[in-house]
Amino acid sequence: MRTLAEERPCRPSELRKRWAPVEPTVVFDTYWRFAAQRQMVFMKRARGDCGPWTADPIVQTYRFTNAYRASDRVSQYLIRNVIYAGERPADETILRVLLFKLFNKIETWELLCNEFGDVSLGTFSVDAYGEVLSTAMESGLRIYSAAYIMPTGGSQLGHRRKHRNHLALLDMMMGADVPGKLQRCLRMADAFDLLKSFPTIGDFLAYQFVTDLNYTEVIDFSEMDFVVPGPGAKSGIRKCFSDLGGLTEEEVIYLMAQRQAEEFEGLGLRFEDLGGRPLQLIDCQNLFCETDKYARLAHPGIQGIGDRTRIKQKFRPNPGRIDYTYPPKWGINQKIQQQLTGEEGQA
Repeated sequence: MRTLAEERPCRPSELRKRWAPVEPTVVFDTYWRFAAQRQMVFMKRARGDCGPWTADPIVQTYRFTNAYRASDRVSQYLIRNVIYAGERPADETILRVLLFKLFNKIETWELLCNEFGDVSLGTFSVDAYGEVLSTAMESGLRIYSAAYIMPTGGSQLGHRRKHRNHLALLDMMMGADVPGKLQRCLRMADAFDLLKSFPTIGDFLAYQFVTDLNYTEVIDFSEMDFVVPGPGAKSGIRKCFSDLGGLTEEEVIYLMAQRQAEEFEGLGLRFEDLGGRPLQLIDCQNLFCETDKYARLAHPGIQGIGDRTRIKQKFRPNPGRIDYTYPPKWGINQKIQQQLTGEEGQA
């Protein structure tokens, strides 16, 4: 079996001309092949096809996020079970999203729901929620996702235990009327700056949080308005380009999003988009991170940022079926169902 990196590359002269003054490396083609392959795997699994869903040994063996961030299991749970689980006022929706994302773990959310009947403005309490989570930890349960590391915030928020600080942070944000201030933001960048103004929330978390909040009906920014590259994306960009030609990493991500159709076509790749929705800036940013991981094995001689040479997480299929749902304001849910059932073009 061949990896994506062993496929025929685009002619270097054509690539250099198209991207000058930026200098792509061989990993650049792998980025697009990986995006198409990962989306193909997603669509096959969503349709219920039996595996294996790819011939690529790296994609078969290791865990990678989906090409579209909103298709990932935790994002899907957030959309269905946290945001759109019944009609709620805007401030309660914001509270629920932020609480879910502070721990980013489905089991933690369900633990709180089971204990309090509902996660709401009426049940939220730093002390009460804190006690439940403390008890869970003492029994050996992990309450945080391993997807990213949350800062402890002890020196800024005053509690000895990490989860207490995060509950206190949420209480602080609600007391400062974050829901109302978010609704008055004119740009996604303004909402990002608002979130970043709170203790322990840096660039990475603020961008993740504002993206998740933007799935709600409370705010409505285009995902093509703003991007913040995370550490993994920066490493992936370094592997895909030997020289950025004076462009910033943000500008490179914008170019990837703008030129995606041209690049897929140039490599002879069929990319099955999400109900007619092309890859957004957040998706292109994430794909740089995933390409960085893929390239550790496919292009071991090309250095990114840091010295990681392995991919830690192996792929283990989750037996639970997901009924894929996306924010209704995107207008793609019916189209996606048609894609998955093969009814496209049938009236």
